[in-house]
Amino acid sequence: MPTPAIAPSILSADFSRLGEEVCAIDQAGADWIHVDVMDGRFVPNLTIGPMVVRALRPVTAKYMDCHLMIVEPEKYVGEFAAAGADGITVHAEACPHLHRNLQQIHDLPHHGGDRVRAGVSLNPHTPIEAVLHVLELCDLVLLMTVNPGFGGQRFIPQVRPKIRALRAAIDARGLATRVQVDGGVTAANIHESASDGADTFVAGSAVFRSKEHPGDYAGAIAALRRNAANA
Repeated sequence: MPTPAIAPSILSADFSRLGEEVCAIDQAGADWIHVDVMDGRFVPNLTIGPMVVRALRPVTAKYMDCHLMIVEPEKYVGEFAAAGADGITVHAEACPHLHRNLQQIHDLPHHGGDRVRAGVSLNPHTPIEAVLHVLELCDLVLLMTVNPGFGGQRFIPQVRPKIRALRAAIDARGLATRVQVDGGVTAANIHESASDGADTFVAGSAVFRSKEHPGDYAGAIAALRRNAANA
């Protein structure tokens, strides 16, 4: 299983000082920077686009993980790659031609000279069968553990069997595909999804608005990492 990664979501950051916030979580030990992109159509919220990714790229060398919760993502993946995204995740529900979409992402030029990593996200109600036929093309599969659109929601425990089933499918094929969970992940419950087989953890409120470690991003990230490792 891949080395666990903590990916703070900037959706919960202070947008009036976003560059400083990204620098802060970088220095605090974040493995990835998670960017939630919402269009007000696929999900009931509007957030940020490629221009913000471009503005943030110079302030961190960490892996920029762009999660596109948008319709017709094929129209925009090139812009996100050009802006500096290291990984681009699209939703299976928004991609009737998912195989083609993943190939498109893999063919994009990468700012570091490598290649852009491709991911697929599944909403809580979407079965893992939606991704099994393209699993070999996935660098990452993101299982939503809340209904996408807003931060601060509670983890949906009914997704846990999906995590276990997905991990089993990946291991059975001998793949290095990462299993990411996003939504309601906290230091108190991260051990559950980690024990189920998740290895990449998106956490917004648990880092930027931690009640146990207020203002201490390093402490919040360390607690998440420690509890995931102890699963």
